[in-house]
Amino acid sequence: MLTADQVRMARAALKWGVRDLASRANITAATVTRIEAGRPGYAATMEAIRVAFETAGIEFIPENGGGAGVRFSKAKV
Repeated sequence: MLTADQVRMARAALKWGVRDLASRANITAATVTRIEAGRPGYAATMEAIRVAFETAGIEFIPENGGGAGVRFSKAKV
């Protein structure tokens, strides 16, 4: 499950605005803002966000004692 921090970090890493992510995930900018504020999102919405980021080359790192995070990976084409 993605965290609000991971969504913000991934967006920042890609230099995407809220509207960029919304467009790529086919959701509204208001939804992105709510999720980044820590409010829960539907499973399908979170999956759309994850897929949009992974397609752009972001890999999500789970909580492993050092905190959840993101990193670049090879973009999926």
